[in-house]
Amino acid sequence: MITVKISPKFQVVIPREVRKSFDILPGGKLQILSYQNRIELIPVKKMKKMRGFLKGIDHSVEREKDRL
Repeated sequence: MITVKISPKFQVVIPREVRKSFDILPGGKLQILSYQNRIELIPVKKMKKMRGFLKGIDHSVEREKDRL
């Protein structure tokens, strides 16, 4: 677990290893989500970069007999 410090201006520095693993660059955007008792930062990616990220996912769905 990585701990960061909040500056007097309420700023937080994202550690280098986290920035590299999520490909976060200067000027990039993060979506902030308040969930239960925590804050989540979600990198916003361009749609062109998202192409193919679901490759290999199992999309088969078991259907009820009356839904065929």
